[in-house]
Amino acid sequence: MNMDFATAFPIGYRDFHKDPTYNFQLNRWHSLGLMPSEDLQGLGTKIITFADWKSEMVQLAEKATSENRLRNAAFYYRAAEFYTINGDQPDKEFYYDKFSGLFYQTIDSKLVERKFIPYTDRTELPVLRIRSKSDHKGTILLHGGFDSFLEEWYLIMEYLSTNGFDVIAFEGPGQGHMLIKQGVPLDYQWEKPVKAVLDHYGLNDATLFGLSMGGWFCLRAAAFEPRIKNVITSGHAVDYSRIPPAFARWLMMFFIKYFRAYTGRSFKKMAARGGIKGWQVNNLAHITKQDPLEAFEYSLNLNKQNLNCDHIKQNVLYLTGRDDHFIPFKMHDIQLKLFTNVKSLKDRVYEQEDYANHHCQIGNIKLMLDDIVEWLETLESHQ
Repeated sequence: MNMDFATAFPIGYRDFHKDPTYNFQLNRWHSLGLMPSEDLQGLGTKIITFADWKSEMVQLAEKATSENRLRNAAFYYRAAEFYTINGDQPDKEFYYDKFSGLFYQTIDSKLVERKFIPYTDRTELPVLRIRSKSDHKGTILLHGGFDSFLEEWYLIMEYLSTNGFDVIAFEGPGQGHMLIKQGVPLDYQWEKPVKAVLDHYGLNDATLFGLSMGGWFCLRAAAFEPRIKNVITSGHAVDYSRIPPAFARWLMMFFIKYFRAYTGRSFKKMAARGGIKGWQVNNLAHITKQDPLEAFEYSLNLNKQNLNCDHIKQNVLYLTGRDDHFIPFKMHDIQLKLFTNVKSLKDRVYEQEDYANHHCQIGNIKLMLDDIVEWLETLESHQ
């Protein structure tokens, strides 16, 4: 695949929608090179509700399909799936199948290896692999976080392979195919899928790269998996329950402990009301396959104790956007102080002038990737 990487990842964070959450999602797929800006202009006045969102995305998918822009069409169906909740018709699986069917028509199977590797007796990990297109510099295992699909990282894989790396992207429990087609819920013990990938490919010195909540997952995995040599993380929180103010967290835990039934009903009412907060409650329940309150309690496992930072002994590259609207900047210094036993540590905070100051460097993906390549090459030169 011949690609102009100077333009593959558009630079800049656009004002597609006045709602910051909708706007981020549109910027996310645009910045990853998966949706052209000309398609997204004007959506800000058309999208108010999730129903509006899905309607517009399906229309864009149909238009892109008619113009043979199948990758764009695939990700418009992915966007429609994103804001679909359990009980909606069509359901998430319908949109997932539309997305997957179109996306894999765009892939050259001679250059991109797609397979499902053994995980448990009845489940498999979906994997995409692109081999190095130049002098081999190592292997990168790539994954996302809370609600990602591995196909979203396809152009990142292409870029890293062009720069000399074998790249293996995979989904773990609670993500993409594993969740929607196999029914496997989230498992924060990310060392399990990482072990399966390492075992399958016989790898002993891989780099693990996690985006968003995947940053937490990859650090957790590194703490338990010595075959990981280097760790790259972007856009995670040390403890997701510490994102809200301390009093709000205390109050929530108080109600769960002393008024559990009432709190459970409140979670369900919030989910039923819809809107962004309702979607968040529904999405967490969907990913964990639990009722809303139990799903929230499961999310409390994503804390610094379970991260086991004192067991992380690899080289670590830690990337943060100054204006990440999901993860408060206070998390950056908290995380830095927990890296007490790493072999080496490099961090970078991206500022507004970098156009990479948002969550996971959305706005300037290429700058992030260039920093990653330079870091890995520097480590290799010092071996």
